[in-house]
Amino acid sequence: MMNEQAPSYEELKVRLAGVEGELQALRDAQVSRDAESEERFRVLLNQIPMVSVQGYTLDGTTLYWNEGSRILYGYSSAEAVGKNLLDLIIPPAMREDVGMAICSMAETGTPIPASELELMRKDGTRVPVYSSHCILKRTGYPPELYCVDIDLSEIKHAEEDRKALQTQLILAQKMEVVGRLAGSIAHDFNNMLVVILGCADMVLREVGVDHPLYSIIQEIHHAAQHSADLTRQLLAFARKQIVEPKVLDLNETVDGICKMLRRLIGEGIDFTWIPGRNLRLIKIDPAQINQLLANLCVNARDAMGEIGKLAIETSNTVLDESFCAAHSGFVPGEYVMLSVTDSGSGMDPEILNHLYEPFYTTKEVGKGTGLGLATVYGIVKQNKGFIDVDSEPGQGTTFRLYFPRYVAKAAAKPLAAPAKSIALGNETILLVEDEPMILQMTTMMLECHGYKVLPVARPNEAIRIAREYPGTIQLLMTDVIMPEMNGLELAKNLQSFDSTLKCLFMSGYTADIIDQHGGLSKDQHFIPKPFTLDELTVKIRTLLDSKPG
Repeated sequence: MMNEQAPSYEELKVRLAGVEGELQALRDAQVSRDAESEERFRVLLNQIPMVSVQGYTLDGTTLYWNEGSRILYGYSSAEAVGKNLLDLIIPPAMREDVGMAICSMAETGTPIPASELELMRKDGTRVPVYSSHCILKRTGYPPELYCVDIDLSEIKHAEEDRKALQTQLILAQKMEVVGRLAGSIAHDFNNMLVVILGCADMVLREVGVDHPLYSIIQEIHHAAQHSADLTRQLLAFARKQIVEPKVLDLNETVDGICKMLRRLIGEGIDFTWIPGRNLRLIKIDPAQINQLLANLCVNARDAMGEIGKLAIETSNTVLDESFCAAHSGFVPGEYVMLSVTDSGSGMDPEILNHLYEPFYTTKEVGKGTGLGLATVYGIVKQNKGFIDVDSEPGQGTTFRLYFPRYVAKAAAKPLAAPAKSIALGNETILLVEDEPMILQMTTMMLECHGYKVLPVARPNEAIRIAREYPGTIQLLMTDVIMPEMNGLELAKNLQSFDSTLKCLFMSGYTADIIDQHGGLSKDQHFIPKPFTLDELTVKIRTLLDSKPG
């Protein structure tokens, strides 16, 4: 066996040079692949603009700054690279803590835990972000810190909106509960007032003006009537009153509630009432005027504080084409204007843009519902009117409400209440009321005016009496909400075998509760409890004298 000859030194040198060449080629190829991979990585990160990615040395010097970072913080890559992150996006109050955290991270190699932070944009504004971090270690390179930040602004705004809506919902629910409570109390209170007013009316008709008890009974009647007015106002403020438009003189209506408004705004406010001369008539529910002025005066009081000036004014006005062209939605014509002016803080354009939006309020939580001016706007629009406001910060506010002039072919003024003598009658009335005291009192009130009354406490009993009664029943007067069936169902039952029967509905419940039991249409006649003797007999006489249908 022959021994192979060992390679010479020169041959080994040649072989080694070849191996080194191959190794260098492999190294060059790896470096190329690393550069290509890094470039792909950078391109990819720049295609995700909603995510901010930054790279730093462990002393905080910026190495990498993607497009998302430019969008989030406002610095271009050229502006950011080479700068220290403490000077770029860390607010001054946080710089010491962040600097210490970076030093600790450089020593231990442990990154800062992910957290929510409020960092700083180029313009100095703050932005909430969720920031996570990692340390990148590569062979032959010093460790690098990479941060991934996600903008939380939209999430924070959505959370604020959710909380605001939740607060508004709670306030709305509270108002609904208060409204239901007011309705329940009003029903019982109104039933009692029917009896008090009825008794006072009956006694006043029996005793002369010279009787020693006349003035006392009259005071009882006035107090009960005032209580009835307060109940109606409370229901109007709670938007639970049945709407009954009437032709009225706005001056008389406003004049009647000025005393209440003075108490509402407080003694420190200088209150002025300026009625216009020869005011035209309008058609609106008087309770809605109460509601409008209460909302506007409360807002004015809150804008002024304890001291200020408030003026309510009425006047006739004509809106011409040029005025309406400058006020979107206005229609030319003759109107009656009701204005409320205060010397309060006023409003800026931003507030004015949202003024009538439901739940929009500038008051602190718990101080306002944001429904007051929305309600005012709704009432004005419901009555085919318009609303305009002038306000500037520090200059006070003026609300102008425009109601169309009432035009009728007949009387130029509201019809006066019929004289007491023509409220008498001799027709037969089927009276259905489940409250014994009201049934008895209303029967006495009608009988003293000549009517024949068939008093009944239950609807089924009323049906039996109506079918068996030998004579003619001209009118059914019934409570709306009763056991067995409601008044609407009773009326429909009785009219099925007597189509000429006229119906008058009464209730001390609020409009929303009546609606739950079928509601009343515009052509159905209604009298709210409590009512006086005159109101009842005039209503009945007018209904009985009206033409069928």
